[in-house]
Amino acid sequence: MTSDKLIQAARSVEVTGPTVLLDIDQVETNYHEFVRGLPDAYVHYAVKANPNPAILTRLNNLGCRFDAASRGEIARLLALDVDPAHISFGNTIKKPIDIEFAASFGINLFAADSEMELEKIARYAPGSEVFIRMLVGTTEAEWPLSRKFGCGSNRAVPLLHYARSLGLIPAGLSFHVGSQTRHPYMWDDTLDVVAAIWRTARDEGLMLYLLNIGGGFPAYYGVEITDTVEYGRALDHAINSRFEGVEYLMAEPGRGLVGNAGIVVSEVLLVSRKHLEDTARWVYLDVGKFSGLSETADEAIRYQFIVVGREDEETAPCILAGPTCDSADVLYERNQVQLPVGLDCGDRVLVLSAGAYTTTYSTVWFNGFDPLVEHVI
Repeated sequence: MTSDKLIQAARSVEVTGPTVLLDIDQVETNYHEFVRGLPDAYVHYAVKANPNPAILTRLNNLGCRFDAASRGEIARLLALDVDPAHISFGNTIKKPIDIEFAASFGINLFAADSEMELEKIARYAPGSEVFIRMLVGTTEAEWPLSRKFGCGSNRAVPLLHYARSLGLIPAGLSFHVGSQTRHPYMWDDTLDVVAAIWRTARDEGLMLYLLNIGGGFPAYYGVEITDTVEYGRALDHAINSRFEGVEYLMAEPGRGLVGNAGIVVSEVLLVSRKHLEDTARWVYLDVGKFSGLSETADEAIRYQFIVVGREDEETAPCILAGPTCDSADVLYERNQVQLPVGLDCGDRVLVLSAGAYTTTYSTVWFNGFDPLVEHVI
């Protein structure tokens, strides 16, 4: 849940445009709760969720490790004195020059899901440890990640053998159940599939020791989620009951560490109706899909809202949209949002649990709008 401290700050902060406020103390609280639930896991924070230097510095000081998706993220981590041994390069689509860059600084752990990627790693980071990312079936995640990355189940073991033939160290397997997987039981089918591949690989002489369970850990968006500690303990039990020989259990929380640590402070620009008989108003904010709220695509992530000063007013359904001259910039139309009947231009609207995948999704200058600003309280 979003802290009262952060909400109170967002009510009164002076802003000139849509702004994310971050509570770094909440990130630390989230980290401690995550570790309590999964004490045996090495936490590799998914930098892509929010690469704010204050977040990275606090997590580094707490002993957290990091998963990077690009050379740029690696460079930022190194500039903050993160130990290269604590950085994994988890993108399965990497430029050769970026693999070489990472290896030159001592990064030794890479993801792959194809022969060509293994060949690049073998050439530009010889002798490195690799884990093979697997495709998983449809899960109950609100933001599925099952098409673009990973290999099919019947490809994982051959790729591990191929990695060894190239002089790489076939360390283990990786998967991602999908972002915003609200309860631990939703992992069960995926864990069953991965565990079967794990056993096959070890039976064939591949002594795997690294299991990367990826991310998927949820933030609160108005629908019930399992408490972080309870979630971790249930997942820990599910893993231990299925896998043997795991020496390095790796988790990559992103949203689960920073989602509830951020609020977008926004403003109502317009309230209107398209037709006289419309039952729902159209409400336009100064923040939209192209300025940080990209995860409203297909209305997958359903943010919660507070209208400052109108919390006790009667509400009615609204279609919510952003400010740009692009018809795709509609946030919620199928799942209309309940907002105060008296809503007016200039009202301050707080978008809760917006600490993850907002500033990094904000466009540079689409329609001339400035990128989403971020401040640490």
